[in-house]
Amino acid sequence: MERRNQIQAWLDGLFPGRGFTLAPASADASFRRYFRATLDDGTTRIVMDAPPANEDCRPWLRVQKLFRDAGTHVPEVLAQDLERGFLLLSDLGNATYLQALNPENAVSLYADAIASLVRIQAASRPAVLPDYDRALLRRELDLFPEWYLARHHRLELSAAEKASLESVFERILAVNLAAPRVFVHRDYHSRNLMHIGAAGERNPGIIDFQDAVYGPISYDMVSLLKDAYIEWDEDLALDWLVRYWEQARKASLPVATDFGEFFRDYEWMGVQRHVKVLGIFARLYHRDGKDGYLKDLPLVARYLRKACERYGELSPLRKLLDRVEDKVTVLGYTMDAESIGRRRE
Repeated sequence: MERRNQIQAWLDGLFPGRGFTLAPASADASFRRYFRATLDDGTTRIVMDAPPANEDCRPWLRVQKLFRDAGTHVPEVLAQDLERGFLLLSDLGNATYLQALNPENAVSLYADAIASLVRIQAASRPAVLPDYDRALLRRELDLFPEWYLARHHRLELSAAEKASLESVFERILAVNLAAPRVFVHRDYHSRNLMHIGAAGERNPGIIDFQDAVYGPISYDMVSLLKDAYIEWDEDLALDWLVRYWEQARKASLPVATDFGEFFRDYEWMGVQRHVKVLGIFARLYHRDGKDGYLKDLPLVARYLRKACERYGELSPLRKLLDRVEDKVTVLGYTMDAESIGRRRE
């Protein structure tokens, strides 16, 4: 309540003599919160509340400028108070891609998302964003045994299993670190892409980009097409991936000239992301008390399993998933994503 009162007082200073209402807009997996301020003339603004003890607005501001300069649609910064952790932003609406997507508009909306991603990647240059380096990739991989296997499923790995997992992780790191590097949003998916309904506005509105890095070129396409919150037929997703690859080549981005080679890198990048996401979702529940992501674990695990079944080098990961699913069955619930629906709100 104290933070909300501070926001109220800050807005009073920004809009002297104006009436407005303040309502929650959204929250995310971090300590950030968002409020929608509706002014007395009906216009709306978004307030980002990022407590300085837990969050830093400066990375968000740096990436906002990079993505805006690349020609993509991001919130405009209207006012800021970095000492208290407040930003006043333009309002991109309340309809995410996840909420707006349907079979009739999916092709068009994904075409827009791919075009925006190509613009971001074409603007890439080194030494601007943090490197998605070995240390960061490894920390993310380690979330899987610590939080998903040990904490969430209470699996104790044998020495042989630990050694096999270590070997797989080293192979994943080698493939991903060898990939060409560009600006990477890191969560370029249906909950962070806004559907802009106003005439003349560009889809998608892009949000939640403060953790952007300089890293493997296929990462954001994995986030987009192997989305933890909505599933598409593999043939359709493959068609979108081909379209991206063609646009990337036209934009002189450093994708492999052979699509098969690019697809393999994309698959292995997906393994890293899905291992990480399983660990993060488990940690959000066990450490942070956020259970809303548990329903999304089965789809992410299925993405991981499909990749592990395609590449024999990943068989140790597949065997660990086998153990998890056996344990889940014993505990009386199922890993079958169809049982909870293809769409995750």
